Amino acid sequence: MTERADTLHASRADVWYLKEIAFGRTETKRRLKIITQNFNGPCSFIAICNILILRGHIEVLPYERGTVSYEFLSQLVGEYLLMSCPDIDVTAALSIMPSTTKGLDLNPVFTGATSFRPAGEGGELKLFEQAGIELVHGWLVDPDSEEYRVLQHVRDYDTAVTLIADADHITRGRLLSGDVWGEGEAGSSSQAGSGPSGYAGPSSASDNYSESDREKIEHALVSQAFLDNTKSQLTYHGLFQLASTLQPGSLVALFRNSHLSVLHKREGEDSSLYSLVTDHVFLQEPSVVWERIEDVDGVGSTFVDSDFVRSTPVGGDFAGHTAESALQALEMEGNPDVILARQLQAEEDARSHEIYKRRQQQQEIRQKEEEERKRKNEDSASRKSKKMKDKCLIM
Repeated sequence: MTERADTLHASRADVWYLKEIAFGRTETKRRLKIITQNFNGPCSFIAICNILILRGHIEVLPYERGTVSYEFLSQLVGEYLLMSCPDIDVTAALSIMPSTTKGLDLNPVFTGATSFRPAGEGGELKLFEQAGIELVHGWLVDPDSEEYRVLQHVRDYDTAVTLIADADHITRGRLLSGDVWGEGEAGSSSQAGSGPSGYAGPSSASDNYSESDREKIEHALVSQAFLDNTKSQLTYHGLFQLASTLQPGSLVALFRNSHLSVLHKREGEDSSLYSLVTDHVFLQEPSVVWERIEDVDGVGSTFVDSDFVRSTPVGGDFAGHTAESALQALEMEGNPDVILARQLQAEEDARSHEIYKRRQQQQEIRQKEEEERKRKNEDSASRKSKKMKDKCLIM
């Protein structure tokens, strides 16, 4: 019975349902079918296909069909690369494509929104380059923060994890248990308080470590604190960088929560960032198309429809929930510890969100001032040009 269930699960996972949405400017808006993701499907390959669909580079036909398979989509993508990029080795691209169905091994750099290691060399990252799709993340350390000096040296996620493991080995398992510098100081060594690293500093017990080991332990503590405080793999500094650097109308692939999604920045006055909702549980919710990213944890995010108007899901507050997850959510509502944790987290998020909003407003003000300055310079140049022409008139 279990074997049959596993086989059924696998067969369903190989077929993805299509959802109809509308996309584009008001005058050029068109209806199209996007691919939804089920059973933790290949988010990287689905993100590539959905971006190409939204850009109008590929189209699922006939329009009436309700599902697609990997074989069907890989042929569409292969044909697109062959027709639009004649200088690309399509055979190599097709050989890379199957690996995207097994998940991506991405290693984001904490100091650059478009930086991953290896930087576009080999593996699935090459396919994004060949398809002309930019891969971004918002897991960035704030340059104004105290931990920036250490994380600039550590650079990326894989290095941070290796550093923490090495430091834990040096301390004989005390780093992850919180008792780094000796018994009785675990509280100060593991709790954020005196510094961004989450430790109060080495005590006399650290004399057992060499200078090199002490530095490695200190850097590991900083890295561990950063990873613990950014479990959503998105920071407010990263969110601000994405909002201020992405071009209006752009469609990119966003790495967040060990998942790839389609990120869109609208053209016009709305500078918000939107993530395409591809979870199959929203297949029958036509008003749920995009999710407006308001904070780093998704608590304040809202769903919008194809016109980017706040949606009204048929499922109400529990749209997208299974019966089990909805019951669990209801039970958690009355837990005092959960309520307190949410309150403290909400206060911290509110402070960070306010900083993010202020930075975004300052950025918009600077952009308007720059545009006004350019307009005045152009007007001044135009008047000077007119005067010069008047002087050159022969009467």
